[in-house]
Amino acid sequence: MRVNKKYSCLPAEEKGIHIINIRAIEDIGYDQHESTLLNSLSKNPDADCKYGLYFRDGKRKVDYILVYHYKKSSAGKTLTRRVHYNDSSARSTKQDQPLPGKGVQLEMRESEPHVDYHEDDKRFRREEYEGNLVEAGLELERDEDTKIHGVGFVKIHAPWNVLCREAEFLKLKMPTKKMYQINQTHGLLKKINSVIQKITEPIQPKVAEHKPQTVKRLSYPFSREKQHLFDLSDRDSFFDSKTRSTIVYEILKRTTCTKAKYSMGITSLLANGVYSAAYPLHDGDYEGENVEPNDRKLLCEEWASYGVFYKYQPIDLVRKYFGEKIGLYFAWLGVYTQMLIPASIVGIIVFLYGCATVDENIPSMEMCDQRNNITMCPLCDRTCSYWKMSSACATARASHLFDNPATVFFSVFMALWAATFMEHWKRKQMRLNYRWDLTGFEEEEEAVKDHPRAEYEAKVLEKSLRKEHKHKEKHRYFPEETANKWRQRVKTVMAGVKLTDKEKLTWKDRFPAYLTNFVGIIFMVGLTFAIVFGVIIYRISTAAALAISSTPSGRSSVRVTVTATAVIINLVVIIILDEVYGCIARWLTQIEVPKTDKNFEERLIFKAFLLKFVNAYTPIFYVAFFKGRFVGRPGDYVYIFHSFRMEECAPGGCLMELCIQLSIIMLGKQLIQNNLFEIGIPKMKKFIRYMKLKRRRSLDHEEHMKKKQRYEVDYNLEPFAGLTPEYMEMIIQFGFVTLFVASFPLAPLFALLNNIIEIRLDAKKFVTELRRPVAVRAKDIGIWYNILRGIGKLAVIINAFVISFTSDFIPRLVYLYMYSENGTMHGFVNHTLSSFNVSDFQAGTAPNDPMDLGYEVQICRYKDYREPPWSENKYDISKDFWAVLAARLAFVIVFQNLVMFMSDFVDWIIPDIPKDISQQIHKEKVLMVEVFMREEQGKLQMLETWKDNDKKKGENCNNHSPRLSRSHSGSLSSCHSYPLDV
Repeated sequence: MRVNKKYSCLPAEEKGIHIINIRAIEDIGYDQHESTLLNSLSKNPDADCKYGLYFRDGKRKVDYILVYHYKKSSAGKTLTRRVHYNDSSARSTKQDQPLPGKGVQLEMRESEPHVDYHEDDKRFRREEYEGNLVEAGLELERDEDTKIHGVGFVKIHAPWNVLCREAEFLKLKMPTKKMYQINQTHGLLKKINSVIQKITEPIQPKVAEHKPQTVKRLSYPFSREKQHLFDLSDRDSFFDSKTRSTIVYEILKRTTCTKAKYSMGITSLLANGVYSAAYPLHDGDYEGENVEPNDRKLLCEEWASYGVFYKYQPIDLVRKYFGEKIGLYFAWLGVYTQMLIPASIVGIIVFLYGCATVDENIPSMEMCDQRNNITMCPLCDRTCSYWKMSSACATARASHLFDNPATVFFSVFMALWAATFMEHWKRKQMRLNYRWDLTGFEEEEEAVKDHPRAEYEAKVLEKSLRKEHKHKEKHRYFPEETANKWRQRVKTVMAGVKLTDKEKLTWKDRFPAYLTNFVGIIFMVGLTFAIVFGVIIYRISTAAALAISSTPSGRSSVRVTVTATAVIINLVVIIILDEVYGCIARWLTQIEVPKTDKNFEERLIFKAFLLKFVNAYTPIFYVAFFKGRFVGRPGDYVYIFHSFRMEECAPGGCLMELCIQLSIIMLGKQLIQNNLFEIGIPKMKKFIRYMKLKRRRSLDHEEHMKKKQRYEVDYNLEPFAGLTPEYMEMIIQFGFVTLFVASFPLAPLFALLNNIIEIRLDAKKFVTELRRPVAVRAKDIGIWYNILRGIGKLAVIINAFVISFTSDFIPRLVYLYMYSENGTMHGFVNHTLSSFNVSDFQAGTAPNDPMDLGYEVQICRYKDYREPPWSENKYDISKDFWAVLAARLAFVIVFQNLVMFMSDFVDWIIPDIPKDISQQIHKEKVLMVEVFMREEQGKLQMLETWKDNDKKKGENCNNHSPRLSRSHSGSLSSCHSYPLDV
């Protein structure tokens, strides 16, 4: 294998002599003493390279790290370390030699037998891949002398010419020399902005990037031919660390290794264990006394700290360090959290209104009035007895806190709030696109993201090999022709020709995966429904068992006990299934083999969201729309398995139970899954890694005494797993806030409190707990925006049904305007109750103790609109039921269309692009045209000047007399030669 000269650290002759001398010294036995003497006299090389941030020469910055595992003996460890220390002596020498330390291992392998074929295979693949990286222009340096036993690191540096080449290929927008003034507000708006800036100054982060700018550099896609347009005064900082790592990662994805059954890129090499990790480095330490100032330390102080929870996020610095995609996530999370403030305030007002009017609510007062003496029918067969409606007084009063006229207003408000939030985010996103030079980014985005995934290429190659094998079987009688075709295929693969340009995966190839996806998703949804059904059986059976309790307190708290325990069971199941469904969604997406990373991410998000949405909201949908709807009536109840009676709602309705279900699941999910898991699991993993390292350090005291390099410290951090889990938990929370907000007005408040912690928790995780992710360019939040819009539209429909069918808002209106005698709510409770003659109970279903209340009951009441027992059509559905049903359906239609229209009106009236931003974008285009026009004019003037000079020179030469002296012959010859040179 041909390897670039930048691999070499010493000339070949010196290196060979050096190795022989070391082996001779080892044989004599003086190696340890000699190394100790050399180390004591030499300067610490780790300090020169800033402990891993630079190569050993202290000049070339480490842009990326590849990590691999290897097996090394005790002798091999000493040899590798010795050559590693001498790497810095001749870094610029250029020979066809392997990476530092590689030659030593070859010498060792001559005398040691091959023990592990798989290890050799991995090593050969690494050698070829690294050689291809060098041919691509990257510079590499190996380090196997680390504190982590058996782990080697390959440091990658991208030189200036490679950075320029790739920046041009990726069409990266870079700042030019041209600067222009940003349009400022004038008059009253300027005064208002200055006042706002002074008021908000204490909550602004102390970061240079966050200060308002009055001037901006004109940006343009980088071009090597137009380098004069860019400010290249400081080449070291022209491409920041984020951009450098992005460029290197693109090269890593593009470079392949063909010493395998199929061509392998970096993702395949990582998946097959050839490399164990690949990541860019953090800028440095974030804590300590003598830590040099860096962006990571600044982010830790001004962003990833709970002490600055009240401050704005330094979004520009987040983008500078982590890239646009992560910057957009935190910007969206910040906008969402800010928008929750007005929603929380209105929700608190609605809740306080319910508290203030609870004593004035006539229906709850009637239910609590013991003088009414309303006897209710048993809640279960045989074991349950008759009960007084006044015993449900507390539930009725609590229901009014969430089931009052203000909740209808709040539902309309939240629908408009969701539309306003989406519009506000679009405008904020546009401002960030302008500030981050992402305008007109679609072309570059598609060019980068259309690169096929390694798994897709492997699948296509497998398909092509199958085709060739079938073709070979057909032409097995022509061995020469087959051999030639086989040779041609090998040449094609080795030359790096992408088979994806010739072959593609069709729907027939993916049909088994599609079928598996369909069956798997249906099975998972069915599993969720089965678990919810199991919890329903638990509620029914537990309620029947507790009703047998001999203590009156046990019988009175049956409903609360059953509801609380069932919700807790639901919460535990939701948390467990969330993790399971996340893994299943990823597996289902992998077997589909999407072509690009963008397709893979979108399909994964869709499946994960579908499964987690069903998992989180199925128990809530059951309580909101199904519980108490299919109960039947006394004497003709609906039974499950012929033994369990369906559940009934409380006399005050199911809205209170829906509120309990929603609040416990929402708060429990946020507290346990979003916060404790995010804090606890990384801490536990970090502790386990620390204990493992501590055990290894005790075995190797010499390695323990050395200070860790930057890449060793980062290797011990958790790998970045993508933003899908972060977005998913916020989207599910957004659903809790909007979908059932009519039943729980305090949901925005609890979401706000959670997000204040969530922002700092995620920030701390990204800065201190995770390896630095590769910066990804993005101009929006992708498919998540469409999901948010879908939830916002669905919320209008669901809240309409909750208000009309789950709450008593519509029955109250119908009674007030159609049946009330005095225009008040007096008599409403009696109007909603039907009568039942106890003599009509089915055999074996009547209460065992009919005298439990102290008197004989002949007529009991139940909540429904049915004819009384003395009617001709007894127990049939009454006309009142149909009147209420018609009003409910009419409300759903009117509410849905009215709120949808108002939301669309908000979308229409608020422009997506702020006016000042559109003006600035137009100004940038005009300025860019002016820059190029001036450049073209300069070129034309230069050409005209050259032509004029040529003409003058020619005229001077023609005007010379033929009687020139010999002394002027030299100038004459120069006249004639000048145009030729030009």
